[in-house]
Amino acid sequence: MRFEGTDTYVATKDLTIAVNAAITLQRPLLVKGEPGTGKTMLAIEVARSLGVPIIEWHIKSTTKAQQGLYEYDAVSRLRDSQLGDERVKDIRNYIKKGKLWEAFEMEVRPVLLIDEIDKADIEFPNDLLQELDRMEFYVYETGETIKARNRPIVIITSNNEKELPDAFLRRCFFHYIKFPDPETMRSIVEVHFPGLKSRLVSEALRVFYEIREMPGLKKKPSTSELLDWIKLLLNEDIDPETLRQSDPRKLIPPLYGALLKNEQDVQLFERLAFMARRGQ
Repeated sequence: MRFEGTDTYVATKDLTIAVNAAITLQRPLLVKGEPGTGKTMLAIEVARSLGVPIIEWHIKSTTKAQQGLYEYDAVSRLRDSQLGDERVKDIRNYIKKGKLWEAFEMEVRPVLLIDEIDKADIEFPNDLLQELDRMEFYVYETGETIKARNRPIVIITSNNEKELPDAFLRRCFFHYIKFPDPETMRSIVEVHFPGLKSRLVSEALRVFYEIREMPGLKKKPSTSELLDWIKLLLNEDIDPETLRQSDPRKLIPPLYGALLKNEQDVQLFERLAFMARRGQ
């Protein structure tokens, strides 16, 4: 099993090396990077490239590690027993399998995505240490041990909202997705908008990177936001000349709502534009 990238996902050489190293070592691949740099899509594309199923576990602030294994619905069982339901005789009827259980049962080696692990409680990663290391867990209600038929390819994403425990980090292969340079970004744009006029791409990238380098910007626009912006530029038939004349330090770019996501950054651009006009 080797990942070489796909026709819809531009993977840099160091990223493909990281994916294949994690597969070889049979360790979880921990992927960090700015939001919008394709961390979640990486898992989907790895599964597509290798021709294997993917199981996605999207983590929320309320998610508990136990939910990834299984959940026992004792309340429903009590209610059914009061109603005389025959289902209460088999406790398995009240056990809901989690994403890890689903992955462990797969006939083929799947990709298991644990998305945005840093959203959960700080103890969440530690609570999964043994299960991800040994690829098994014990079900107390039934007295059985669930073992992985095929060790899944585990890809874990993090936006660095919280520091992850050292014990957890030791068990992972780590990769940080650097923000794409202009050349790589041009390749990404070509994947999503094949055959796009080079003038429009050049001007859009110029404006985009100038915005990202703007001092005082609270939230830098990401790759996904650039793609949204280009889609809008095409839909509104914005001429490349319009972008060429748009200096982000003096004028807010057209359809800026795809790139600027909070009022502080919009106000920053408006102040710069005002100051530039006064200085003319």
